[in-house]
Amino acid sequence: MSTTMKPTEAGTAFLTTPVSESADRIFTPEQRDEDQRMFEESSVTFVEREVLPKLDAIESQEPGVMPSLLKKAGEQGLLMIEIPEAYGGAELGLLTSVLVASQQKEASFSVAFGAHTTIGSLPIVYYGTEEQKQAYLPKLATGEWIAAYALTEPGVGSDAMGLGTRAELSEDGKYYILNGTKQWISNAGFADVFVVFARIGNERPSAFIVEANWPGVTTGPEENKMGIKGSSTRQLILQDVKVPTENLLGEIHKGYKIAFNILNIGRLKLGAGTVGGARNALKLAATYTNERKAFGKFLHEFGMIKKKLARMAAETYAAESEVFRTAANISNAQHSGGDNTDAIFKAVEDYAIEASLAKVHGSEVLAMVVDEGVQIFGGYGFMKEYPIEKAYRDARIQRIFEGTNEINRMVASGTLFRRAMKGQVSLMTIYPQVEGRIKANEPSNGADENVPAELREAVNTLERSKDATIYAAVNVAMKYMQALEQEQEFIEYLANLLIDLYAVDSALARAIQSVRRGDAESATHVKLAQLASWLAFTRIRANLDQLLMSYIDEGRVAKVLERVRTYVGDYAINGVALQREIASIVVEKQGYPFSL
Repeated sequence: MSTTMKPTEAGTAFLTTPVSESADRIFTPEQRDEDQRMFEESSVTFVEREVLPKLDAIESQEPGVMPSLLKKAGEQGLLMIEIPEAYGGAELGLLTSVLVASQQKEASFSVAFGAHTTIGSLPIVYYGTEEQKQAYLPKLATGEWIAAYALTEPGVGSDAMGLGTRAELSEDGKYYILNGTKQWISNAGFADVFVVFARIGNERPSAFIVEANWPGVTTGPEENKMGIKGSSTRQLILQDVKVPTENLLGEIHKGYKIAFNILNIGRLKLGAGTVGGARNALKLAATYTNERKAFGKFLHEFGMIKKKLARMAAETYAAESEVFRTAANISNAQHSGGDNTDAIFKAVEDYAIEASLAKVHGSEVLAMVVDEGVQIFGGYGFMKEYPIEKAYRDARIQRIFEGTNEINRMVASGTLFRRAMKGQVSLMTIYPQVEGRIKANEPSNGADENVPAELREAVNTLERSKDATIYAAVNVAMKYMQALEQEQEFIEYLANLLIDLYAVDSALARAIQSVRRGDAESATHVKLAQLASWLAFTRIRANLDQLLMSYIDEGRVAKVLERVRTYVGDYAINGVALQREIASIVVEKQGYPFSL
């Protein structure tokens, strides 16, 4: 991690930087290098050869199947991507790891894989002492040992800092004695080592490395879950567990830094996993429409089915674009920190908003895609014999994992305003210019000849929507000031706007970049970006309306609404024709338009 690189773009830049400029800076999947493609292909091959043939055994949690798959993944080099070379790893960084995560086609294995490689291993990678790294990382890199992460507790839920698990220093000062119960711990049934969070006294939590075979460490029975049934989910029970003081991870009372910093990365990887799940569900649905007939016609010949396939593809395209854009920015930020962990995560923190947006948007796109997939299958989609039924159940947890989508919406909006108040984001600086443009109804309309003609109207609508969001948000913020965090409906409306703005900005930037580069499939990129924009602008207008109608004074609201609606305008496009064009591509490809 000694290589020094500058981040591709600053955090939250999408809100204040024209997309025509961002298009030259962001990373897109088309820029993958040969090493990254090789690891992606290895991941795809491993899942198809080793995981998918064992679906029934995985789903029924046949003893030994999941840990053996993880160990085989280790033998294939898939567990070592982010572990430094000095400890037996490949040291290829977050971006490669995210690309691999997006190719996990089986949800239960994906959960086990992610729990081990991300929240289980990375705390030791970044916060471990030299002795801890030497002791644990070589085993984690190869899959000899499997890792888990134990933060959540019964009754605590999303309040991660309200933990009840306690750690007391022994009289001889050699051990911390841990007592408590952790809830919903992935990999708990077969993990060899846990990263556990506990309080010493009444201070903030500290983190500890706890080995599963130590006296006092036990697990509860497997939870009977709605989905991801093949993953191990149990309570971790700690009864007078003696943890050597040298197994304190990071600084005492500062486990919260580990929890929050690693969760930012976990959220991003979850977003990548949901993109992979959406692509897979689209493939199932598209293939089925080529096989199933109704009223003498194939399903894909019906307009309503075409609409579903096209929207599934376009929303997936936007989610995919923002995930890899964010991954590259965070990966470069990690490199910019050199070997200093605090510097690394200070740089990574710059993208906490984007990580939360990618997680929320990706999980909600996946929910839409699998739901439409079941609908396309009709009654068969409700039957366990068809894989779309499993995909539907497995997808539901993604809106709860790594901080619920409600928590992540609060993180995104709250972080934006805290940064704005500190001058770290230029909202207050540019607000007078934005207000002037909106009041005078003089949008900048900056999409010039550098933007493909087919995308100029979408780009201009996006930039006007950014202005309107800044105008509305700052207006309300100045009214409520410090009490703003209590207005959760406002926080949600604003987060919804940020989600769609970032997704559209990423999709359009990727399509513009594709055209500028002369890609053979640039026309498909343009179509997907157009449809993703058209769908998002409907939601953006609705959220702007709801925000203004709920929070602007009654005497001003009609005038402000009219002003904002006029300024944003409409994105006029023939959605039916566009959806039919995209659907034909999806049917021809029998799935997502782009592949490895």
